[in-house]
Amino acid sequence: MYPFIYPLTDQVKLSRKTLIVPVVSTANVPQLAADLLIASFSLRRVAVFNPEFLVPVVGAREDGEEGLTTPLELYGSPESDLLIIQQRSPVLKSRKQDFVDGLIDFIRTAGVGSVLFLSGVDLSNRSDSQMFTPTYQLQPRNSPSLSATPLGAMTSLPIPTYTSPVLQSPRESTAEEVPFIPGGGLTRRILGSIPEGWSIPTAALLQYVLEGDNRADARFFAAVVAKVVGYDLSEWRQPTSWKAGLFGAPHDQTLYG
Repeated sequence: MYPFIYPLTDQVKLSRKTLIVPVVSTANVPQLAADLLIASFSLRRVAVFNPEFLVPVVGAREDGEEGLTTPLELYGSPESDLLIIQQRSPVLKSRKQDFVDGLIDFIRTAGVGSVLFLSGVDLSNRSDSQMFTPTYQLQPRNSPSLSATPLGAMTSLPIPTYTSPVLQSPRESTAEEVPFIPGGGLTRRILGSIPEGWSIPTAALLQYVLEGDNRADARFFAAVVAKVVGYDLSEWRQPTSWKAGLFGAPHDQTLYG
């Protein structure tokens, strides 16, 4: 069996840092928010993960850096107490639980101080009571308390706890189950796989979004994430790759007469 992670440097220690994990979900807003966080905090690629669980993808790296972009990478820096995973392709249908098991084992053995998952939620499923804010929080039942941890701000910020807008069966609606997350990808499976005795403070931020040009959604989501982990940035820096057609090239205007 191949290792789950391949470190590229020994200059960045993982222990006691806050790990941010965007989950492939509605509108890919978690990935876009992760892009903004990586660029704004000047984080560098410090490791790549085993790509066998994901749809194959490869491409050029940001700003012409050497090497290739791979499906799953880890970003950090010696000066920052943040670590950010960036996922660029979905998990293969037949490898979902294998991937989740590998991710949870990596988090446990890396010794990180806390972990925050990011997920999009399909806006078309939002209930009337969920119209007041797009952002919600969720904590798996096996996570220790967030108080006095790097995620402690979750307990004081006005971020409501997520409840599923979709009617669930009696089995799914028990207190022990993670609520259904429409468009949430593997978020529910990941949170539901946190084992008993888990010692790492763990939570998720979820944002209601629709597919489209989601750059504004990503900036809002990234700002909430920054607040939760104790940062207050006045200016966000977007990756240069966003300027090269993030949502495709503009339409030929002659098509419209």
